[in-house]
Order: sequence, then structure tokens, then C-alpha cells
Amino acid sequence: MAKICVIGSSSMDLVVTSSRRPGAGETVLGDSFKTVPGGKGANQAVAAARLGADVTMIGRVGDDAFGTAILNNFKANAVNTQNVKPVTHMESGTAHIVLAEGDNSIVVVEAANREVTPAYVDEAAEVIQRADIVLIQQEIPEETVVRVSEICAQSGTPLLLNPAPARKVPDEVIDKAAYITPNEHEAEILFQGMTPAEALRKYPNKLFITEGSNGVRYFDGEREIVVPTYKVEPVDTTGAGDTFNAAFAVALAEGKPLQESIRFANRAASLSVTKFGAQGGMPMRSEVEESLK
Repeated sequence: MAKICVIGSSSMDLVVTSSRRPGAGETVLGDSFKTVPGGKGANQAVAAARLGADVTMIGRVGDDAFGTAILNNFKANAVNTQNVKPVTHMESGTAHIVLAEGDNSIVVVEAANREVTPAYVDEAAEVIQRADIVLIQQEIPEETVVRVSEICAQSGTPLLLNPAPARKVPDEVIDKAAYITPNEHEAEILFQGMTPAEALRKYPNKLFITEGSNGVRYFDGEREIVVPTYKVEPVDTTGAGDTFNAAFAVALAEGKPLQESIRFANRAASLSVTKFGAQGGMPMRSEVEESLK
């Protein structure tokens, strides 16, 4: 069983569905409202656990009802929460999501996730070092991402950096990461002054640009390769990228070749968008394997 450590955000998603999203200063009527567990880190942890990995989450929640619900959701999905400690007198992180016109718009409030500090991850360094692969995102402080990259480099633990939400990433983190998985928008911010083709050639078999319904593009040292995704009728695209990253990490940790790992991740991500909620459609291992046949 692949041993995966996820370091990142845990939040409650407040989700509104509407036929269209409002413009500036405009009010529109929505169709529904739901609260569901989310956060990029939590989503990736749950997705990896459903795909059969032994998952430990490192993160923070608030000392509130949302924090309790997030912890209970982790436990229901067999994610180890020993390193998810409540922050006293602080609210849990939230994501405010509008689903409209076949896509999503999201505002994230970090709150307790800001307390995933370098000192906090240092307390769990042994967990990081023992993992087969570590996943990290950018809904936590930048200095924490730097520190985790240092711990992974020192122990030889592969680090998968999902640089979302988009912000500039220090060169030292890019150098230390084993895998980097931006979407097209994030890649533009990470590699300013370079075309996608130039960035891919600079980081062969390391940089994987996700292109939505077009698939995933990378450079294998000789040529650019696009691994196509699977066509489905989307219900909710929230969490598709998190499912991809989790599935990619699981496949890599199990020793699958790169293209096979990407196909596995693409299939899992395509299944995830067929149901409501960031975690609602995240598939079990058996679903992915059956649909790949």
C-alpha cells in the first residue's frame, strides 16, 4: 500500500449553484446551497485514500463546528488525522464557490490554514520522511512550502507540488520538487518569460501542465507528449484537479510508469466531475480500474 503524506489546507466549502454567475454589482437568484468538506489538501488526502493509499494529513482546522465536521470527514474516509490539530479561538478555512455556466468560481478564506507553519510541519518531519511521496499545494504559507521542500530533499522523499492557487514559486522549491502539476494559467505565472514549450523542455519528466478537457502535456526528454483525458458530462468540476494530483501521486508511489500514471489520474479526475461536491464524486479504486478496462 502506497504511503502518502498530504500537507495543505482543510476547509468547508459553501457552494451555491446558479444558472449564471453575477456580474459586478449584480444580484441573481441561485438554485441551491450546500456545505461540503473541501480545501485542496483535504481533497487530495480523501481522493488518495479512496484510491487505496495509506494517507496521513498534515494541516490545521479551527476550534469550531466546521473543524469538527472536517475531522469527522477525514476519519470517515480513513485519513490519519494525528497531525491535524485544531487552532484555539480561530475559525476553520472556508471556500465560497459559485457553480454556474458549466464551471466554478471560488473565493478562499485561509483562516486556520495560515497556521500550517514551518514550525508546525517540523513537528511532523518524521511522517514526511517516511512517506513514499508527499503532496503539497499553495493554500498554506509560502514559507511552509519552502520548508517542506527542504525536508523532502534531505530525506530523498519525492515531492509533488500542485502550485494552486497560482503564485510565484521560489526557484529552490521548483528545483527540489520531483513533480510539478500546474494548469495553463498557473504555468504562466510560475514560468514567466517562457513559453509552455520552453518550460516543459527545461523540466523534462518533471513539469506536467494540465489542460482541462485536452489532457496533460509534458516533455519526456525527446518529444512533447499529450496524454488525453476522458470525455464525460460534467456535473461539478470542483475538485477535479485535486483528484488528478492524488491519483497521479498514488500511481507514482506504486511504481507505475509516467504515462500509465497520468492515464490513471485522468480517468479518476474525469469520474470525479460526474457528481456534486469537491469530494462527492471522488472515485474508489475499483471504479477507476473498472472504467480503465
